[in-house]
Amino acid sequence: MAVELPYAGVIARLGGDVAQLDMDEFLKRFGDRAEAVRERGVPPLEGEARKAFIDSAEKDYLDYSLIASASWAVESGELVLRIPISG
Repeated sequence: MAVELPYAGVIARLGGDVAQLDMDEFLKRFGDRAEAVRERGVPPLEGEARKAFIDSAEKDYLDYSLIASASWAVESGELVLRIPISG
């Protein structure tokens, strides 16, 4: 289902005053990003650089996974994402 956005921006590829965002596709892209982070290898880094890369990848995976697991609704003209916090 597409959500109409009342502003033109990066996603306003359709032209006009109202852009549309396919929320199901949007959430799927976040799931794909989470999977890509999980699957990518660690480049040949050493010491603190390696630790920083791994820490960043873990945070990226968490962020993308949380958004991907969200349900969504439009309430009072606002897009609401509900992220489950229990396993």
